[in-house]
Amino acid sequence: METSDRAGRGILAAAGVLFPDGQGRVMVVRLPYDRKHPVAVPGGGWEPADRSPRETAAREIAEELGFTPQLGPLACVDWALSPSRPPIVAYLYWGEPLTAEQVAAIRPDAAEVGGWVWLTAEEAAHALPPRLSRRVTACLRAPRTAGPLELEDSRPVGHTLYELAADGPVPEYTGLAAAPGLGAATGTGPTGAQPPEPPEPLEPLEPPMDRDTYYATRPRIRAKARALFTDADGRVLLVRLRPWSDPDEQYWTLPGGGVEADRETPRTAARREIREELGWEVEPGRLLALDWQPGAAAGPGANPATGRDTAVLVYLYDGGTVSEELLDSIALQEHELVEWRLCAPTEARALLRGPSWDRVAAALAARERSAGPAELVGGQAVGDRPAGEDWGHAERDH
Repeated sequence: METSDRAGRGILAAAGVLFPDGQGRVMVVRLPYDRKHPVAVPGGGWEPADRSPRETAAREIAEELGFTPQLGPLACVDWALSPSRPPIVAYLYWGEPLTAEQVAAIRPDAAEVGGWVWLTAEEAAHALPPRLSRRVTACLRAPRTAGPLELEDSRPVGHTLYELAADGPVPEYTGLAAAPGLGAATGTGPTGAQPPEPPEPLEPLEPPMDRDTYYATRPRIRAKARALFTDADGRVLLVRLRPWSDPDEQYWTLPGGGVEADRETPRTAARREIREELGWEVEPGRLLALDWQPGAAAGPGANPATGRDTAVLVYLYDGGTVSEELLDSIALQEHELVEWRLCAPTEARALLRGPSWDRVAAALAARERSAGPAELVGGQAVGDRPAGEDWGHAERDH
């Protein structure tokens, strides 16, 4: 259920890359304009023209470091709430290890990167600011087969709890002191050899704008949280939304709705939506899929009138197999929903629109795996969509 026309808006999005070297270290960079937290991993904020966080990560690396990276799998997704800024959803990718030739070709943008070095996991844990430190440390500690990790405020949730403790030790934050040589506009190659005479440390640049102005000018996305429930026969539980205008409109979807920006995480939203729509008090299970729906700036065919004025990120959780008793207890939210139905996959495919079925199919397949969620863009596994295909769908909700 949507609580208002702006439910789920006001969310920032960012993407970064973990570049490992042959010695188990990871690349970090110095932000010349950030005096409080100068150490980070390469990456940056999503722009409306980016069709996905993966594209954001590749663009940011090209702009900051001067080369086009080869990105591997998604390492984690992190939803971070804070009273001092808008919520941020952060994607973190594994980068392919850089060759000596690629390292030699790095040309940092001096306005964005004031230096770079390779740090061990322990060094990075101390050098990075606390939230980013927890996020990166989780990715470095968990086995790759567990990814993508699901994090909230950089702490493990969902299936990630099978690999990592909910609240592990927090390393002391020492910033640049844990990253020798990062104060200068230089870097080290995969062998770790330092330049014989490093240049003098650089003075911090003045930030381009103050913090509040920065957040106010950044583009925002929306987010939704949905749940996949099936019965003992494998039929999918769908609900039909009450028509906006045409009484004959048939719009079916999975239970769920908008994440309320600044108030809740996607898991909390899924729990609330299930309670409001179905009358059930159930805990969302494993995160099965993350589906990024590009907005109008990235997909010219998108129709702003149908809610595609900006990107929409759908979290799809496993609701599990429901009993007859639980189904009999459904109490529909009549203001939003007309009816519910259990549908065999073929019927569900006929009722769901555009990428909605693709997302469900990916989630059903993800149930058979023990790893993290499938990374989707427009309902398709990343890389599967043919080049040039229209991103727009005249859909009421994705």
